[in-house]
Amino acid sequence: MLNVVIPIAFALVVAAAALNFWRLLRGPSAPDRILALDTLYVNAIALLVLLGIHLGSALYFEAALLIALMGFVGTVALCKYLLRGDIIE
Repeated sequence: MLNVVIPIAFALVVAAAALNFWRLLRGPSAPDRILALDTLYVNAIALLVLLGIHLGSALYFEAALLIALMGFVGTVALCKYLLRGDIIE
């Protein structure tokens, strides 16, 4: 059953990532681009988790956690820059 579901999930997450990348390039405003970047790193996490399940390796889950941490910090920094004009007070 997993041999059928994993490739379908890969395809759907890659399609979602492509649509997010399109919004990142074409977004009409900066908040739209930040939201697309945020969703793009969530898609990268999903791809890493799927790859870890497919290969049976826990190393990919640790990489997904690191990407989640860096993505959160990056999103907070971009939002703070957008609201205040600087990151460090």
